[in-house]
Amino acid sequence: MKETSIRIKTGSAEDGKWCARLMAASDPWITLGQDLAACRAKLKRPGAELFVAQHTGTKRPLGFILLLPYGFAGSPYINSLGVASEAHGRSIGASLLRFAERRFADRGWLFLLVSSFNLRAQAFYRREGYEFIFELKDYILAGHSELIFFKKLS
Repeated sequence: MKETSIRIKTGSAEDGKWCARLMAASDPWITLGQDLAACRAKLKRPGAELFVAQHTGTKRPLGFILLLPYGFAGSPYINSLGVASEAHGRSIGASLLRFAERRFADRGWLFLLVSSFNLRAQAFYRREGYEFIFELKDYILAGHSELIFFKKLS
């Protein structure tokens, strides 16, 4: 699937339900102990902005990104990014990242956390130009770290 065959839109309440179910049924949220209620709560955080990637033909959701415009030291922060398993390898995650980067282009920086056990996500973010800057040991889950990544936006 090419990036042009998807559309990114503001998430609705119904989209939020889909996102919470996706999160609660997949990693890293399973390993982090985030059940459906915790995932729903994350999506309803004050100031959070949910965006959903849909296939343009079917309007079926393929992935989402949850953004906090003033999340990390006042800078934009990617709280969560998820892609449906059937859409893996189709540039959905990259499209959502580029959307966030364009949205906050005038803000200078974009931050995110990725779990130390989530090697696939770490490689993805590095490929997309994000740099590791700091490790928070045992931050969410004992025995694992959360890794702070950032990208300088032009």
